Amino acid sequence: MEQKSLGVIGGMGPKATSVFFDKVIEQTAADRDQDHVDMVILNHATLPDRTGVILSGQGDRFLQAVAKDLLLLEAAGVAHIAIPCNTSHYFYNEMQRMTGIPIINMVDETLRVIAAQYGEQSRIGLLATNGTVSSGVYREGCDRYRLQLHEPNAKVQEHVMDIIYNKVKRNLPVEPSEFEGIINDLLENENCQCVIIACTELSCIPIRDEVAKHCVDAMNVLVERSIALSGKQSLSQAAGRN
Repeated sequence: MEQKSLGVIGGMGPKATSVFFDKVIEQTAADRDQDHVDMVILNHATLPDRTGVILSGQGDRFLQAVAKDLLLLEAAGVAHIAIPCNTSHYFYNEMQRMTGIPIINMVDETLRVIAAQYGEQSRIGLLATNGTVSSGVYREGCDRYRLQLHEPNAKVQEHVMDIIYNKVKRNLPVEPSEFEGIINDLLENENCQCVIIACTELSCIPIRDEVAKHCVDAMNVLVERSIALSGKQSLSQAAGRN
């Protein structure tokens, strides 16, 4: 398979970008440096807050800022672009129109995996920022794949935002059991068959395997797709072919 370089627009937030980078390295089937994915990572931490611009109707501020990143990645000659930030995908169509380089659609790829694994009419819980929830990107995607989306109530959503903005983004410790409790509530009390971890900050929180098996992490889906489109094999792909 032809090897291709990957462009990454990161910094949303920086910790999530570093986790994405680590996951690509850890999940690539490689025995030497040359077996890994060539990447150009732009850690554009000063990009306007995505939830803020969506809720305030100031999306142009974000698009004007990210346009420079797209030009830089074009100049670098990357074959695909990954953006490890769910909320930014509210602007997916506008960003894709700005460049001829294919941008991996994190939201669509995640829902495609869920639809294949759980089937139509499955009830899916969503854990994301206020911007992602209010944008409707996962709601619209679930309609396309005939999935039933459950969005948390105001109290739960406030708890999720507190974890994202007041803990992970501030590099403060998060007790995994706190996050697991929110997931279990969606599974046990809201009758969700699966929970989407749809914020890359939430992907930074380690959770136990018995909880993770009921989740689909959009970050992990993006990692797998990024590796494949770069002409490499992920560990899961390699294991499936052995």
